[in-house]
Amino acid sequence: MLNSTDVFVIGGGPAGLAAAIAARRQGFRVVVADGAKPPIDKACGEALMPDATAALNQLGVTLSAADACPVRGVRFLASGLAAEADFPGGNAGLSIRRTTLHRILTERAQGLGVDLLWESVVTGIAQQSVRLGNRNVRASWIIGADGSNSRVRTWANLAPRSLTGARYSFRRHYRLRPWTDRLEIYWGKHSQGYMTAVSGDEICVAVASRDPGLRLEKSLSDFPDLNRQLSGAAATSIERGALTANRQLQRVWRGNVALVGDASGTVDAITGDGLGLSFSQAAVLANCLRRGNLSGYQTAHRRLSFRPLWMARWMLMLDGRPGMQRRTLQVLRKHPDVFRRLLALHVGNLSPLHLTLDGLTLGWGLLSP
Repeated sequence: MLNSTDVFVIGGGPAGLAAAIAARRQGFRVVVADGAKPPIDKACGEALMPDATAALNQLGVTLSAADACPVRGVRFLASGLAAEADFPGGNAGLSIRRTTLHRILTERAQGLGVDLLWESVVTGIAQQSVRLGNRNVRASWIIGADGSNSRVRTWANLAPRSLTGARYSFRRHYRLRPWTDRLEIYWGKHSQGYMTAVSGDEICVAVASRDPGLRLEKSLSDFPDLNRQLSGAAATSIERGALTANRQLQRVWRGNVALVGDASGTVDAITGDGLGLSFSQAAVLANCLRRGNLSGYQTAHRRLSFRPLWMARWMLMLDGRPGMQRRTLQVLRKHPDVFRRLLALHVGNLSPLHLTLDGLTLGWGLLSP
């Protein structure tokens, strides 16, 4: 029976498994516990940006062509207009079913010798132990990876600083041959729509809005082009919903407890950066564990979160503003280099400081008739 470990990860989703893999690669004994039974699914857009796949590669996780579809770039669509750009340097992202990604991460963790305790509920933590069922497991380090409603965050007294712009997202899959290798983002009057291919004959469609009652099927009327493509296509999954928002914490660690993934703060799903951010956090956190000091994790976590939060706020300025959506697409069509550099910023290939001139170009274009 397991009585002690170096690192105890609470939460076995992608963030928790990534943290476990990163810690195990540093030589720690690692346990992961989760009350669910794998594979664990969640409503999300299922596209990984190029920086997310790079972070996975650093964890020794490689996604094959049989498991994922390449994503070459991004296309914005609104008011009958479209603007598109490729990811910089010929790099591609990947789109993969959430359940498939979870299986691959689980297999990687198992292969490294991580102890995985599924259908095992953690009911509390103490300074050097985790309460698992009716027994305590001693742990030098405790990692909370139990999602946006994290109990570990409450137990460790790490309350969120702010929750801004909460929105509701819904996702479903359809049996349909993809018509593009880009992630498509549709802007409507009341919501945004997203489409990405997850196989040669299946696509993922998601919508997000501030109205909890605006479900996927009803939202599609806001996106006539997407609605037309889906005509007659059979759904291959049930509709799943989730809350999405920007949330920041004053602190992401206390004592021997650290938070990772959505437990440590969230960025709106509009960026597609949630998973990539979790993978990068996991690698940084494991390095801090190796040094025996979590203080550097706070600074690194804030640095990693800055760009996704900045992009989320910028993109959400278009939310519910059809006139601005139309003008923005007109500017991006007229100045395709601006779109390419914005996309380079999005995936971490460009600093926000390099976008001053592009910001002036975009702003002038929005103001000009």
